[in-house]
This record gives sequence, C-alpha cells and structure tokens, in this order.
Amino acid sequence: MVQAPERTHSPRRRFRSLALLSGAAAIALLASGCAGGSSSASNGEFGFPETEQQADSTITVWVDNTRVAAADAFKAANPDVPIDVVTYDGSANGSNSFQTKIQLFDKAKKGWPDVVWSTQTNDAAWASQTSPGSQPFAAQLDGGLVDSELIDGFTAGSLDPCTVDGKVYCLRNDLAQNVLWYDKTLFDQFGYTLPTTWEEYQELGEKVATEHPGYIIGAAGDAWTPEIYMWASKCQAGDVTAVREITVDTTSEECQRMADLLDTSIANGSITTESVFSPSFVQKYAGKVLAMPGPVWYSGAIFNSPDSLNVPAGQIGAATPPTWDGEDVVTGNVGGGTWYISSHSANLASAKKFVEFAATSDEYQVELNPGLPAFAAAGEKWVAKQADSGYFAGDLDALTDSASLVWSGWGSPTFSQEAVWAKTVTPVITSGGTVSDTLEEWGQAIKDQAQVNGYKVG
Repeated sequence: MVQAPERTHSPRRRFRSLALLSGAAAIALLASGCAGGSSSASNGEFGFPETEQQADSTITVWVDNTRVAAADAFKAANPDVPIDVVTYDGSANGSNSFQTKIQLFDKAKKGWPDVVWSTQTNDAAWASQTSPGSQPFAAQLDGGLVDSELIDGFTAGSLDPCTVDGKVYCLRNDLAQNVLWYDKTLFDQFGYTLPTTWEEYQELGEKVATEHPGYIIGAAGDAWTPEIYMWASKCQAGDVTAVREITVDTTSEECQRMADLLDTSIANGSITTESVFSPSFVQKYAGKVLAMPGPVWYSGAIFNSPDSLNVPAGQIGAATPPTWDGEDVVTGNVGGGTWYISSHSANLASAKKFVEFAATSDEYQVELNPGLPAFAAAGEKWVAKQADSGYFAGDLDALTDSASLVWSGWGSPTFSQEAVWAKTVTPVITSGGTVSDTLEEWGQAIKDQAQVNGYKVG
C-alpha cells in the first residue's frame, strides 16, 4: 500500500464532485452497430442491444494480478453474487490483448466476459465501436445502466478517455497524471532549488552531471516516455480531432524543444535510458534519484516499493509539473486503468454491481487501490489516509492539483502510442542516438499506424 506524508494543507479541499466534463480529450467516435447475437430490440433499455438476462448467473471478470484484490474485496462484500475471476495481462504496455481476445469472441459469437479491467486509456476508442458481425463490446454506462449521480462523482475530466461521441463506456479506476517527484533530502544536501520550469529542470541536470555524476533527474527508457515528456511539452503527436481523424505533427517547436532537453540530459547522464522497472535501474540508481517526472503511481511502484528504490520515509516529495517559461502548466498522463461492462452480458445487474464496487467503493479504492482513485469521494479519503502515514516529505497537494492539468491535445486513438515509441525511438536512444534524429520517423510511424487503424491523418 502506498504511504504518504504529513501534510500542512488539507488535501480534502482539492477534491470536488463535479459533473462529468466531455473535454477536448474525449474521442469523438460514433457508437453504432447491429445487434449481433443479441435477442432483444436494437435499442435496449440502456441504449444498446441486450441479451436475455439471467439474474442468478455467474459473471466472468477479467483482471490483472494487481486487481485480483478488487475481486477478492467484492467477494467478501457480496458473497451472494457468484463470479468467476480470470487473470490476464490487462493489455499492459500496449499488448492489445483485450481487443485481440474480444475479436475472437466476436467471430465465435459467444464467450465474452461480463467485466473487463484494462490498464489502457485508449480501449474505449475501439470497444465502443461496431465489430464485424457483432455489436460493440462495451456497454454504454450513462444511458441508465449506471446512475448519473455516480458518474457525476468522478473527478472532473477523469472520464474523458471513457467518453466517446458524448457517451460514457467505462469507469476510470485511478488517476495517472504526471508530477515532479523529488528527493528532498538530496536537494537539501546538495543545496539545489526545486525547478519550476523545464529550462530550470535542464539546468539542474547539467549541474548534477558536473557536480554529482551518477545521480539522475529523470528516466527515458520506458515505452511511456513520450507521455511524460512530449505530452507535457504540448507535442501534437496524436490529436484525435473527429471520427477517425487524427492530427500528427512531431516536427513542431513544441516537440523539438523537449527532444533537445532529452538529448542534452541523456548525453550528460542526468537522464537515464534504463527502464525504471529493470534490475539494473535499481542497482545503479538506488539512493541517487534526485528528481523524476512521472505518474502518480510512481509513488508506490518505484519509490516506496521494496522491489524497487525503497526510499526511506520522509525523503520523497511531489511537486507541480514543470512548465515552459511563460506558459501555463500542463502535464501528461501514463495510464489510469478502466473498468468495462460487456454489452453481451446476460447478467448486467451483477456486472454493474461489480464495476461500481471496484471503481468507487471504500473497501477497494481507499483501502487497497495502489493508485489515486478517480472517484472523487474515494480519492479524498485515499489522500487523507496516505497523509496520515508520514511517508512523503511535504503535503500531497501536487497530486490532486495536477489532476486537472492534463493537456487535452494528446488523444486516445485505438492504437498504442507506447508501442510506436518503443519500436521507433527507444532502440535509437538506448544505442546512443538522439530523440531529435527520430522525430520525423516517429511521426511517420504514428501516421502509418493511424492509417492502418482507419484514421484520416492530418
């Protein structure tokens, strides 16, 4: 369980239960389709074709290993609801396993799970769409299946990746916006000032490289590197603008400036190209991470993890993400899992009960969720609980403040941006090349992948 710091400001004031915003990041896609193997009218009670319901039937729930805890908590709280729990990879790192498996069931016209967990925020883009010979997998949730009051209770903007053509198709599990993690003990020891701009951040890296070689201020060896750095620079690598339309421009000034920062920092060693989850990262950098931009979940997955850096209590703090000098603060997002109900489910009542529990209940979200809950009331309690432990240095205001700072110009298409970066950019920078040299190739790879997936590219 992630621990948290003493606080000087109440984190509760940061959370508000606001009406769902369908921001510019929401994908404008059409959710239409035929009934497939369903037995009811094309417009069911909740806005989609419904299979004949069997109220006492067992529901099949797909989760990854981490979310088994959610299933166990549900079983304990609802012993009268039979469920069959199946573990899979959750489509981690853009594996696309969720979509691939559902396509097989679509062809067979049977076998669909009732509930699916996904680590990805782009699955609504395909799950809300008609599959050949079958209806869309994802059930529309805001057509009456899930109460509007519950949907309105999610942190403003958090359901944007789930919102397609103005309709909600999934519930967000946790927030995954990026902040600037830092080691206060090391900053005090070295006499450094926390950077508030990217220019200051780069200057800090140059100082560290000269004065404390071997220490780092960031990592760029993972597939989600562009979601940390390029997204925060407002690099238009994938702006989903309309139904199957996307704008890609990776040679803009916004992209080039961050590429230059990464190239300079990688070259002087202040940003590593090691994956943060590699054994070599822990061996090289335990006790030497001065700062690191990254998602909220880095707190428990990296800093406060016995399997990773295992930083002692009282050292790690969280700050608002840096901005470019003179510009408003924006940040990127790395993940934040989602829960889906199958439109094919023969027991929508139990499927709904499970998803609502997993996404909003204190039993899971407050007590067991390793990340910051997207459901505002649970998030408020989660932060308060973390703050009582005294793990972090300083308060947790940056975690909640940054939730509304995710730049809307980076969309969630049907394909994985992480997979494209991992194939085109990661091999270059890990072998001594530069990000700048790959910008055009990276952009073309995104365009190619978009076209393969049926997008008109602008």
